[in-house]
Amino acid sequence: MEDFLIGLSTAMMTQNLLACLAGVFLGTAIGVIPGIGALAAISLLLPVTFAMDPTTGIVMLAGVYYGAEYGDSTASILLNLPGTPSNAITCLDGYPMAQKGEAGVALFMTTIASFVGGSIGILVLSALTPAIVKVGMAFGAVEYFAIIVFCFVAVATIGGSDPKKNFVMVALGALLGTVGLDIYDGADRYSFGSHNLIDGLSLVPVAMGLFGLSEIIMSIRDGEQRHMRHKISFKSMLPSAQQWKRSFWPMLRGAASGCFFGPLPGTGPSVSTILAYANEKKLSRRPEEFGKGAIEGVAAPESANNAAVQTAFVPTLSLGIPGTPTMAIMIGALMIHGIVPGPMLMSNEPQLFWGLVASFWIGNVLLLVINIPLIGLWVSFLNVPYRLLYPAIIILICVGSYSLKNSTFDVLVMLVVGVAAYGLRRHGFLPAPLLIGFVLSPMLEENFRRAMIMGRGEVSYLFDSPISIVTWLLTLGMVLSVLYRHQLKRLAARSLGDTTKTENH
Repeated sequence: MEDFLIGLSTAMMTQNLLACLAGVFLGTAIGVIPGIGALAAISLLLPVTFAMDPTTGIVMLAGVYYGAEYGDSTASILLNLPGTPSNAITCLDGYPMAQKGEAGVALFMTTIASFVGGSIGILVLSALTPAIVKVGMAFGAVEYFAIIVFCFVAVATIGGSDPKKNFVMVALGALLGTVGLDIYDGADRYSFGSHNLIDGLSLVPVAMGLFGLSEIIMSIRDGEQRHMRHKISFKSMLPSAQQWKRSFWPMLRGAASGCFFGPLPGTGPSVSTILAYANEKKLSRRPEEFGKGAIEGVAAPESANNAAVQTAFVPTLSLGIPGTPTMAIMIGALMIHGIVPGPMLMSNEPQLFWGLVASFWIGNVLLLVINIPLIGLWVSFLNVPYRLLYPAIIILICVGSYSLKNSTFDVLVMLVVGVAAYGLRRHGFLPAPLLIGFVLSPMLEENFRRAMIMGRGEVSYLFDSPISIVTWLLTLGMVLSVLYRHQLKRLAARSLGDTTKTENH
């Protein structure tokens, strides 16, 4: 407690408060722009921190990180344009809510869920860092492989669509994720002699095409019109009592998912949001509403996302292990300032460590204070006529795709993926499973091959760990539940058919 109070006094210093405020505001503003995420923002602002005190500089970059994660949710809900895989899950119910005229409610719930998840994540980060580090260290290649397979199966059951079609999309995404050089022997895979594909397909153009461009084409073809010319008041943004009741436990369960998976290298927000969403659909009394604007489908993944963002700092600060590319930039920033992250950081630099932890909570409060008044501004974008909104979105999508590597090839990838996604969506295939398969595919391959090397080619090695055995049993249970529901539907359809024939005779 004494250490935290020291950190709080550090975080409350004027320069640190201003740095946190600037980071949160800039991160949120950048996160709203499709394709320009936390990684790019931190990379651009890193040189600005060189002249700052180390604590002040890291506090600012941390504010940019979780501000951008929140801001990206806004684009996901209003425009169906996720910049990260974790926010692709928010699209499933956030965007349908916006289409039903509940954009303000969705954004308000996102803000509250982010605050709740972030606050719980900060408490866990403060109190349980040593224990979480031990849990993270217990996860090896076998455990990661089992968890990723579980995620693939979980993804196939979400979104209210046909599980068989979702499995196809996951497999297609996993296939696209293998494009480029082999991570072990450097073999060229599916590049067709093009140097642009040597490093594989980039996430941003794939995500922009899947969700942004395909949605625009769908809306134009269907002749969909937007009529939301009403004044946004604070009262209209507040969720109903029933929505609050339905969101309370999902927020807590989502935060628990984020706190568990956030510290695990390579998983973090992506895995935690998928599992939080899948878990809520399994527990819901109204699973058929998921994918059509269920408030739980926004509250749970957003809480999980922000909790994972906070707890992702555990391995970064305590072990010096970056769980995500963004955390790798944070480690670089620490080392530039002469601070070596690792087990000795808490004892050698308690003021920085606990000051950073305290600034997380302050930043969380600032996110709440800044973004609730801005909800009306974000929702007002939905009043813009399609003939003006669509060209602006397409320009943002193209700029976001191009800015990643300053390559027109990424713009071409976005266009091809967008047109292909439109065709798939017309036949009932959801884009989110493809994106999740695309993101997790490299991790699946890497951990499978590592496990096979350690197990000397024995498949039984994949079932050698208690954690992996439990995960495999959960995966099997999920598959059996899907098959059981499918069989019940077949029996019900057959019974209905027999009844119809009897009545006709």
